[in-house]
Amino acid sequence: MPAVADERHKLPVRTLVSASIGNAVEWFDWTVYATFLVFFAGQFFPSENEALALIGASSAYALAFFFRPLGGILLGRFADLRGRKAGMLLTILLMAGGSMVIALLPTYEQVGWLAPILLLLARIAQGMSLGGEVSNASAYLGEIAPPDHRGRYSSFFYISTGSALLAASLLGVLLTSILSEEQLQGYGWRIAFFIGGLLGFIGMWLRRSLVETEQFEENADKARATKHPLLQTIKHYPKSVVQLCAITLLSTLSYYTFFSALTPFAITFRDADKTDVFVALSIGTALFVALCYPFGAMSDRFGRRPQLLAWSGALAVLIVPLSFLVQDNLFSLIVVFSVGLGLYALMASIAPAIMSELFPTELRATGIGAWYNLTVACFGGTAPLVITALSEAGHPLWFFWYVAAGAVIAFVVILTTLKETNGTELT
Repeated sequence: MPAVADERHKLPVRTLVSASIGNAVEWFDWTVYATFLVFFAGQFFPSENEALALIGASSAYALAFFFRPLGGILLGRFADLRGRKAGMLLTILLMAGGSMVIALLPTYEQVGWLAPILLLLARIAQGMSLGGEVSNASAYLGEIAPPDHRGRYSSFFYISTGSALLAASLLGVLLTSILSEEQLQGYGWRIAFFIGGLLGFIGMWLRRSLVETEQFEENADKARATKHPLLQTIKHYPKSVVQLCAITLLSTLSYYTFFSALTPFAITFRDADKTDVFVALSIGTALFVALCYPFGAMSDRFGRRPQLLAWSGALAVLIVPLSFLVQDNLFSLIVVFSVGLGLYALMASIAPAIMSELFPTELRATGIGAWYNLTVACFGGTAPLVITALSEAGHPLWFFWYVAAGAVIAFVVILTTLKETNGTELT
């Protein structure tokens, strides 16, 4: 039996790499928008009012998130019926297409209000794509993993995500270093979106080599016979829905605080040097990537629950003090991003394992896709908009108290309702 387990543990390496690279492309395209938002906002909205343009671009970012639940439901159900591979190919096609469209869009000066409308349509396509991507990739990684290695397998999801974010951040460092402010606003941001579109086609080619999971094949008939799958998740798995929403509430606030919201906040409202912010984010992201696999392996040995409690408890205590370090100082920015993303790696490394263990196979992609993305839409997509609006109103620290409250909620739900799932067989 150990020999068989070891053999199975080695077999999916190429599959893990292919799936992870595809996911990395998805997150590169998605993150480029948030990373370069401060530079192209004035291209799609009236540039006379910089703050209004920033809010407009942030609103397009936030509104697209509300199509993530729709994408999660439709593409998740598609994956439950047609397979994880087919679902992941469709999501990356939508994402790459949206990125390429944004790279070629006309500006507000050229076509007026048609520009932000077209921008929003492209973002809707990407929002639906990412809504399906998270659920389908999480289900895929969870289903191909042996029960005692699921944490390790799951860590590849955010290793790929972190690598994509690091690439986007380093691209920001490169472009802000070699291009002037006028060049960045004029065409520099288009380069990033164009690269994302090209990477999408590479990701599609890599994902064509994936094989379908045995778990899906064995339960395909059951999935086809399931009526009203979203209602079934509420009726038969209400505790799982609450757990997923509570954990995702803090997860998405953590993610979008450190990976997107802090960048325009530090540059616009704390007068931080653009290059310093990108450098600090890059260092924090590199640490995040380096920690994911060890943390995934640690969960296979000691369990998921202790890591989730450590993550949510530490963030509840530290997030407000960290906010005082967001200033025009490279060292303080490195501390903020490294501590925040180091803590986030505790949860992110095991996210697919946790989510895939909450629902049975016939409902897995639909359940994750719907409730994960609904929570992300409500709290993650609005994070840049909330922090911008509060800062404009003179209360920037309120946002960090908001995150602390989310951490308390997640901690209580994990402590009181979540049982240890390490080593369990998926149903």
